[in-house]
Amino acid sequence: MFVALAGGIGAARYLRGLVRVVAPSDITVIANVGDDIELHGLHVSPDIDTVVYTLAGVVHPEQGWGRRDETFHIAEELARVGEPTWFRLGDRDLATHIVRTARLRAGATLSEVTAELVTAFGLELRILPATDDPVATRIATADGRELHFQEYWVREHGAPPVVGVRLDGADAARPAPGLIDAILGAEAVLICPSNPVVSIGTILAVPGIVDALTETGAPVVGVSPIVGGAVVRGMADRLLPAVGAAVSAAGVAAMYRTWLDGWVIDRRDLDAAGEIEAMGIAVAVTDTVMDTIETSEAVARTALALAGRIRGPGWVADPLDPSGGTGPTPGEAKRRARAVA
Repeated sequence: MFVALAGGIGAARYLRGLVRVVAPSDITVIANVGDDIELHGLHVSPDIDTVVYTLAGVVHPEQGWGRRDETFHIAEELARVGEPTWFRLGDRDLATHIVRTARLRAGATLSEVTAELVTAFGLELRILPATDDPVATRIATADGRELHFQEYWVREHGAPPVVGVRLDGADAARPAPGLIDAILGAEAVLICPSNPVVSIGTILAVPGIVDALTETGAPVVGVSPIVGGAVVRGMADRLLPAVGAAVSAAGVAAMYRTWLDGWVIDRRDLDAAGEIEAMGIAVAVTDTVMDTIETSEAVARTALALAGRIRGPGWVADPLDPSGGTGPTPGEAKRRARAVA
């Protein structure tokens, strides 16, 4: 079994390649739910839905989120009666949120509802929310406000300078059922190229998940969301400085260094390979901008090949290593810089 920690669009594009390399039934996705929000009385899970819609082939192709061939009749009527519509939900998308909310109010957990939606969209992989408990990513801005992540990013277009980020409710949150066992029993754990602060970072904020990543015998291999010192999309460049991290492939690797075994970086960041390897992290280099499904598949193969090199002889996820990578040779024990914060 392969486990992937995932945020939204970047993760979905990576996963669409992974399911071409690994049987979907052998994949468990651990999804960020810090972005979840209640709108118009409905529970919206943007990252889970983006992954589901993408893998089901119904996502809006240009946006990378929402539904293709969408209409907005309900949003137009909400605006007519004065409801705020800064988070514009399409009609097909609303059906998902209506079903989710109804099932939650009937007593189902978010894990159970997500499994039902995965089945309804014809998918074979497993998607687990990081937690079934209520959590919310909160953004502290330089003007003294604390905003829900969606208010910061969608309503205010990510404009306010950020001074801090936290996952509200994390202290009391518990990992979703089966999540820790999935990490501990995985053949490889894959970190999607998602926002390291408000996607992967908020998953890690749930107690027990970092411990599982540290303790697992599986190689933990990620793909850098930073390419050539810039984000591919999103706002990580605005949030990384707020948590004291550099906006670079090496800077994100340093955030994960206590449990990360391998890091896939873009060719434009080749000069950072030595710095990353000095942290005890193996490096593979490829083109990581996944603007086509073929590139997504190539990135997934590179990550799995790197995992195979780390794990050593007798386990090769992909017999051909297309990475052009550098770093430790097969058979080397898991290298971790646990002593270095």
